[in-house]
Amino acid sequence: MNIKAELAAMEGLTTGKLAERYTQLTGRPVRTRHRAYLIRKIAWRLQANAEGGLSERARRRAAELADDADVRLMPPRGTLDAATAPRTGTVEVQGRDPRLPAPGTAIVKRYKGRTLEVLVTADGFEFEGNRYRTLSAVAKAITGSHWNGFRFFRLGAER
Repeated sequence: MNIKAELAAMEGLTTGKLAERYTQLTGRPVRTRHRAYLIRKIAWRLQANAEGGLSERARRRAAELADDADVRLMPPRGTLDAATAPRTGTVEVQGRDPRLPAPGTAIVKRYKGRTLEVLVTADGFEFEGNRYRTLSAVAKAITGSHWNGFRFFRLGAER
């Protein structure tokens, strides 16, 4: 089998044909339609079939690592209560982001010659008489385009 010829032939295949080729080589259905990824996976499988895959030692080590690894690093939302939640380095007060100032604080920013003042409330933010749930929504109302609210107002950034 000429791997280089196979790779050259794959360049002309459609994504559907690449998915079929992947299934044919691995015996498993494909979970993606990303063309470049499919080509890489097929090329690796062709090379592994032609020259041998991972050594037995590498397979054993991979199995050891997989047994010890935590597949999911963060628990699904709403599954843990405060008593069983893992502790982190920052302390959140009543579920608020630690980068946010306390309710009642005004966030002031100069933007395009204007001085903007956003009031932090217990349930969101207030700007020019309108209430917003997130800082990103306030930034979008100001600029007209999507911004990360913390970045726009430079909160939590060590500069």
